Amino acid sequence: MAETTTSSAPGDGAASKPPGSESLLTVIIALGANTLIAVAKTVVAAITGSASMVAEAAHSWSDAGNEVFLLVAERRAAKPADDSHPLGHGREAYVWSMFAAFGLFTAGAIVSIWHGVSSWNAPHGEEVDYTWAYAVLALAFVLESVSFLQARRQTRAAARAAGLHPLRFLARTSNPTLRAVYAEDAAALLGILIAATGIVLHQVTGNARWDAAGSVLVGILLGCVAVFLISRNRDFLVGQAASPALRANGLRSLRADPEVERVTFLHLEFVGPGKVFLVAAVDLIGDSPETATSRRLRAVTARLEEHENIERAVLTLSVPEDETLVPG
Repeated sequence: MAETTTSSAPGDGAASKPPGSESLLTVIIALGANTLIAVAKTVVAAITGSASMVAEAAHSWSDAGNEVFLLVAERRAAKPADDSHPLGHGREAYVWSMFAAFGLFTAGAIVSIWHGVSSWNAPHGEEVDYTWAYAVLALAFVLESVSFLQARRQTRAAARAAGLHPLRFLARTSNPTLRAVYAEDAAALLGILIAATGIVLHQVTGNARWDAAGSVLVGILLGCVAVFLISRNRDFLVGQAASPALRANGLRSLRADPEVERVTFLHLEFVGPGKVFLVAAVDLIGDSPETATSRRLRAVTARLEEHENIERAVLTLSVPEDETLVPG
């Protein structure tokens, strides 16, 4: 469920439902766009020898490769829980998204910076007609915009449901594929503008270092995006706790159960995109015998696990000295 003040069940805290066909469509659109762009940029980079175009080609190829990792992430994370993975396979999404982020850093950022630095003192060659470079950059901007608008549409819809600003939503969401596509497409659009500026300044001034500087700046941009994505995937892999608002939703959901009198402990932890593991200690209404209490506790657990965002719930009875809800 979305993280809103009216929600009665715990959920993503940044997405109203687990990623599914919508995220898959976003990744497929990005893959198609990036593959077409990468081929075009590579051809033009070979023709012109532009350092900025080489950086842009490396950027697009790394993005296309990353989308493959994200497709694998979507597929692997959707596998149901089994005996060897009782909390499901949701964290696979963060593993494969981490691979994609490392790919962006190495194939995109490092290659772009290295090529820009190596071209800094390169001898001036013959004048080159950059018409095709501008044409390909314009086409790339259009295709990247199509992919970005799809990611933006999905982001805004989920952020609205969660009651968050879209950028704040992206930083907090447990959906790594949406975050990666949005960030990479935004970086791609900005990178195209940087590359075009470097080529224009090269032509106007006759100084090829502007072109090389464009390559370096594109690399730095990609490096910053990659570090951000790596950091967020790491947080979810090591165990990202739910936000205070999401935790409050979980507490309300437990208290709303007709069998529950009091909650003394609650812990919510993400185990996949839009999926949480809930652990709680509760007091049940009345004073039933042990066997009946056990059945009632299992019934409360089963009702919690009916929520699409709860992968698994574990409930135990509160100990007598517990008087208030302790931090989880």
